[in-house]
Amino acid sequence: MKRSYVPVALLLAILMLNIIFTQYMVHQYFYEKYTNTIIAAAINIILFPVALIIYKKGVKVND
Repeated sequence: MKRSYVPVALLLAILMLNIIFTQYMVHQYFYEKYTNTIIAAAINIILFPVALIIYKKGVKVND
């Protein structure tokens, strides 16, 4: 059975987005821009279930 590397690439992209938005959130918090901090935190929270869905579909395909 051939392995699909698309889910792995998508998970890596989501991980990179999580790192970027976490760094942005810390930066905005330091400069006391709390609305931007909350928006970046919300995006991080939204990305987590997306990563879980991609992971579960990737595992199902490779079984």
